[in-house]
Amino acid sequence: MVIASIADQIFRTVEGVSDTLTAPFSEPVIRLGVTGLSRAGKTVFITSLVANLMDRGRMPQLHAAASGAIQTAYLQPQPDDTLPRFPFEAHLDALTSATPYWPEGTRAISELRLSLRLQPSGLLGGISGPRTVHIDIVDYPGEWLLDLALLDQSYDAWSADALARAPKRPGGQDYVALLAGLDPAAPLREEEAQVLSERYTEYLRKSREAGFSDCSPGRFLMPGDLAGSPVLTFAPLPAANAPRGSLAREFERRFESYKRNIVKPFFRDHFAKIDRQIVLVDVLGAIHAGPAALDDLRNAMAGILGAFRVGRNDFLTRIFQGRRVEKILFAATKADHLHHSQHPQLTAITQALLREAKDRADFAGAQTAAMSIAALRTTVEDQVTHEGNTLDVVRGRLLESGKQAAFYPGDLPQDPAQLLSPARAGEDKWLNADYSIMRFAPAPLTRKPGDGPPHIRLDKAAQFLLGDRL
Repeated sequence: MVIASIADQIFRTVEGVSDTLTAPFSEPVIRLGVTGLSRAGKTVFITSLVANLMDRGRMPQLHAAASGAIQTAYLQPQPDDTLPRFPFEAHLDALTSATPYWPEGTRAISELRLSLRLQPSGLLGGISGPRTVHIDIVDYPGEWLLDLALLDQSYDAWSADALARAPKRPGGQDYVALLAGLDPAAPLREEEAQVLSERYTEYLRKSREAGFSDCSPGRFLMPGDLAGSPVLTFAPLPAANAPRGSLAREFERRFESYKRNIVKPFFRDHFAKIDRQIVLVDVLGAIHAGPAALDDLRNAMAGILGAFRVGRNDFLTRIFQGRRVEKILFAATKADHLHHSQHPQLTAITQALLREAKDRADFAGAQTAAMSIAALRTTVEDQVTHEGNTLDVVRGRLLESGKQAAFYPGDLPQDPAQLLSPARAGEDKWLNADYSIMRFAPAPLTRKPGDGPPHIRLDKAAQFLLGDRL
């Protein structure tokens, strides 16, 4: 096993060196990773980004689009034949039909290649002529990133952390109560193992629905064709001096198998090859869920971003150390749920929420930024009078009823500490405010020729992530 592991590493190092050496003589490729936890808007972001790069009328802050340097954009077959293709056309049809609806969210990894034909500016551009830049967009569930933190944990350490969190979350007390009469050192009974795994998965699902972010192992909630397999049939147990053949020892073995067969291949084959990354964060949803959910999001993001190999992708670095993530954008989604007057507060809260992880990335040489975006704008801004006061609101079509409604979520604080401090202190609810949230349906679109779907700052996000390479 050790020799095979070393051989695999040598092969991949040689493969990486070969790619690096041939890159200057081939068409450049940008591998853009798109991730975020459940309901952060990954699918809509990718769909709108590609649509707006193909029809660039709403992309004035993307310099290559505004200057006319992008002559055309077109989809091509993706380079990895083993990955599902991101179903761009089906998702765009869902968002732009006469009765638009939200497409199904990310359930597994997928990929899409968008190629841009560019005319370089200046004297060199006139001599060299047009060039092509490929953007390989890799979509994967953010829950899978949470699993990368498991690589450095033993089964006992993971169990201790998981059981310490459980009583404070919905469904967690039920799982802990299930363990009360259990002997981890008893011989393994498969039906008992399955019940424990199912009940733990049920607890994770309830926690996610309540707004909590760190619900690992991620494949428990998105098992795919692994549902019911032994690699997903384990759960945290109290520490015990358990003999071979016991429940605890078998769960430990399956935990290590999960890391070896599920987590490591994802990191090696997909995650480690990304050089630009956007992390979509549903900050508004976490604020609405309460202080505990917001602090859990902060911890989850720190764990996720700790998995990135960040730094500059200069020539020698890529030869000797492999590809690094050189740009990371932290994007607070659903900015269209707020009047633009509150967007600076949302961005400031996002920056404060991710401060520790962002500082580590900056120190390692990566470029980072935070902004508030809406990949698809679903509302219009308005003002209403309430009890003699004028309120800045947004107006849109409610997802559940289809009725038009004006929405005022409450004033986000100018100082992010007013939210982060009670979150870190473990408060049960916000002391001096109540933050609401509504679910809006996509609005029917009327687009001029050459316009992509309406958005908020998608062009600014694209400029940060891709502009230097275009």
